[in-house]
Amino acid sequence: MQSTETTHVAPTRLLYHEDSYLKSFDATALAVEGKEIALDRTAFYPGGGGQMADRGALIFQGRRLPVVGLAKRDDVVWHEVDAGDGPLPAAGEVITGELDWDFRYHMMRTHTALHMLCGVIFRDFGAQVTGGQMYADRARMDFAMETFSPDTTHLIERCVNDEVAVGREIKAYTLPRAQAFEIPDLIRTKINLLPPGIATIRIVEIVGLDLQADGGTHVRDTREVGGIAVVKTENKGRANKRMEIVLVDGE
Repeated sequence: MQSTETTHVAPTRLLYHEDSYLKSFDATALAVEGKEIALDRTAFYPGGGGQMADRGALIFQGRRLPVVGLAKRDDVVWHEVDAGDGPLPAAGEVITGELDWDFRYHMMRTHTALHMLCGVIFRDFGAQVTGGQMYADRARMDFAMETFSPDTTHLIERCVNDEVAVGREIKAYTLPRAQAFEIPDLIRTKINLLPPGIATIRIVEIVGLDLQADGGTHVRDTREVGGIAVVKTENKGRANKRMEIVLVDGE
């Protein structure tokens, strides 16, 4: 989505941080620029941190406007829609947003699975994350490790699935920046990607396994992940190894 110069728009209330299981919501249009609509609140996750942006539609005057792009700029979430030849909502009008729930829930399960993978590898091998990305059918995560032997890969897969079966609670909350950075190993990535201007840090905790700064959406319990299978490993450098996973069961 192309960046546009905007007039002042109030920050968007991020409903996906308040309730990641929200499938639909009502909101008021605050501004319209081109094909982009800023809402006072949204359940659409705009993408980031490796998690794909949500899919779905905005419903306006009985018409469904597919959401074809999302972007978060200056604390405002902009929803790019395909309105065809019809009009777009004007500022002040009420619309309904509907998420593609199957896609969102898959992203939630996948994101939690990656945090579990990260937690297991950090706990058992002390390795930090060097990159990661979620796709519609799989996900990958890179680690600062010198080797992934077949035995190591099988062990990691088994440990993650054991943690799935435990049914660990997943909690999300915010802390003042200074307090958050008192937590040992809060940043699991090799490079701290948190901008210095952020005053509060959102924490995602898999109780007893993983705790790190994160802005995405997750399930409530590790059992919802269902399970993972490691389908590929790659050597991305002397001390940089990639692991690709898919979700199994639980769909």
